[in-house]
Amino acid sequence: MKLPPDLVAFIVAFVGSLGLTIPIRRFALRHGMVDYPGPRKVHIRPIPLLGGIAIYLGFVLAVLMTLHRIPQQQIAGIFAGATLLAVVGFLDDGGLLHHQVKLFLGMPIAGLFLLASGIHAQLFSQFVSGLGGTVLDVGLTLFWVIGITAAFSILDHMDGLCAGIAAIAAAFFTLSAILNGQTLIRILGAAALGAALGFLRWNFSPAKIFMGDGGAMFLGFLMATLGLKIRPDSASSLSWVVPVLILGVPIFDTILISISRSRRGLVPFTSPGKDHTAHRLSNLGLGHRGAVLFLYGLAILSGTIGVLIPHLSAATAYLVIGIVVVVELVGVLLLEGAPYERQVKFPKSSPLSHEPQKLNEACK
Repeated sequence: MKLPPDLVAFIVAFVGSLGLTIPIRRFALRHGMVDYPGPRKVHIRPIPLLGGIAIYLGFVLAVLMTLHRIPQQQIAGIFAGATLLAVVGFLDDGGLLHHQVKLFLGMPIAGLFLLASGIHAQLFSQFVSGLGGTVLDVGLTLFWVIGITAAFSILDHMDGLCAGIAAIAAAFFTLSAILNGQTLIRILGAAALGAALGFLRWNFSPAKIFMGDGGAMFLGFLMATLGLKIRPDSASSLSWVVPVLILGVPIFDTILISISRSRRGLVPFTSPGKDHTAHRLSNLGLGHRGAVLFLYGLAILSGTIGVLIPHLSAATAYLVIGIVVVVELVGVLLLEGAPYERQVKFPKSSPLSHEPQKLNEACK
């Protein structure tokens, strides 16, 4: 029996990511590529980085296995942008790049790759005809790609959080694509789901390895791309809401820390600290694992609403959207008052070590 391409993509990505994480972890330990404990970290011992390589390779293998079912021009643009961000992230993990390069150079260029391949937002062109609508959609595309990629980059701050949220989002993108007959999104979503889940086996608390910024930005870029490509036929005027709801948790977290840090005179994306949604939930008594599981639940709820929105009447859909907005605003207000550790400046330690033997013992 011939398996459907999305199922093949899921299996290949899952097995690839699951299996490749083991030798990559050993490589990271051998060469001292680890994330050290620190005032801004929640782990108390060095953890190997580079897990994002396993996610990347698992995804690439899955797509190559189903390449004959995918539009070549678009997959080239997706691969180019995803690979660029993965490489930039891995270099940043190794301390070889300034952290602002990824935000102000890597992410915009990745967005341009998508635009060159014909992948872009189609929101403003529904209401503004001609060049004006096109220009606005180009701007929205770059804003969306940079915003979602950055959201996942900063979401990778607790064991299993980024990989789990990405897996849940990929599952809902795949489900929406199945309901609307979008083959490309089915395959890419299934591949992203498999790659994230395979890695999650080693990354869930207590984590044996971290994906690093390369893996987080890679997953964020894939989620941004899936969000641009999803097209619920039954609700063209509300199609923009679907990816926003499916990616509700990382968007909420970004909004929370942007407001919170801006109020304290900090630059949101360049002032890392333990003030994210998960940190605050943990401090309220849920603990690290409980906070991550709680956010998993919110991601599932938000994704379910996103998939159901196109099948509701217009009045009901707008009512649901209004309720979601109010709940999120209340959530921001409540969590802003929750306990968190305020940022202070600390000397940046290098992720590279000259004593890999001691690292092997510390990471066991």
